[in-house]
Amino acid sequence: MFTNKTLLITGGTGSFGNAVLKRFLASDIKEIRIFSRDEKKQDDMRHELQNDKIKFYIGDVRDRHSVDGVMPGVDYIFSAAALKQVPSCEFFPMQAVKTNVIGTENVLDSAVEHGVKRIVVLSTDKACYPINAMGISKAMMEKVAIAKGRALGGDAKTTICATRYGNVMASRGSVIPLWIDQIKAGNEITITDPGMTRFMMTLDDAVDLVLYAFTNGYNGDLFIQKAPAATLETLAKALMELYKTDTPVRIIGTRHGEKLYESLVTREEMAKAIDMGSYFRIPCDSRDLNYDKYFVEGKTNINEIVDYHSHNTHRLDIAEMKELLLRLDIIRTDLGIK
Repeated sequence: MFTNKTLLITGGTGSFGNAVLKRFLASDIKEIRIFSRDEKKQDDMRHELQNDKIKFYIGDVRDRHSVDGVMPGVDYIFSAAALKQVPSCEFFPMQAVKTNVIGTENVLDSAVEHGVKRIVVLSTDKACYPINAMGISKAMMEKVAIAKGRALGGDAKTTICATRYGNVMASRGSVIPLWIDQIKAGNEITITDPGMTRFMMTLDDAVDLVLYAFTNGYNGDLFIQKAPAATLETLAKALMELYKTDTPVRIIGTRHGEKLYESLVTREEMAKAIDMGSYFRIPCDSRDLNYDKYFVEGKTNINEIVDYHSHNTHRLDIAEMKELLLRLDIIRTDLGIK
């Protein structure tokens, strides 16, 4: 599908954008456009990769004019631009709204107007039962994407779908690089709550999910990848064993807006989820606002359904966690593993 096509990645200088580039640069894709407001990261990426397939565009999804400027000739879009830090979004919630909600709408509207064929919007587990500003803004982003996909319908030239995934290991904001730095510096490992659980996914898993949604999605679909989880205590012990150290641990308590565990699929979504094997597909509700046309009958088994969260998915032990950590470039480089 990507042969001789042009792919736009908004927020393309982030962890996800770099992972997509590694996957696609050896393919026969015609062009990858990196759109972001981070001039420094673009310059670093340009010098490192030096590949004529990559085109760089300075701009901001908040600025519709700059979005329109990158759009002509684009076939596909991975929409990854976002504010992702939970604490900073708690203090500046309107900034999260401007980037995550309004910025995404700018990308979607421009894409439809310019005849883009397929768009995948990237969301987060924090959008599921959101309790913090980042999660709430991402939940609204999902609603915007799903609503626009529903309005376009099945016969439209443009397809819009969304993906929701859990903690991406070693990405920006992940605790893993922080703990590695603390271990290497001989400092204490700072843990918010040892019993806190998080889904564990690699960047390759995140790219696989987006590509699965890209090839299998219909307008208004939401895709979730099934993923294992681990407690922060298990993650810390696995890291210490890999680095052959017994670093002291200091419990610092939860930060602004943090959950004890993360959900990926709500109970209400599970009631209509389609199990695709390694993924859940959540189709949009295709009804319109004329409710009087429908005979509404509630689901009698809704109380028997539970949400899919990091406390009830497969729980990694230390050995399994170490195996997953060894898939990360940052750790393989540190340990001299090729």
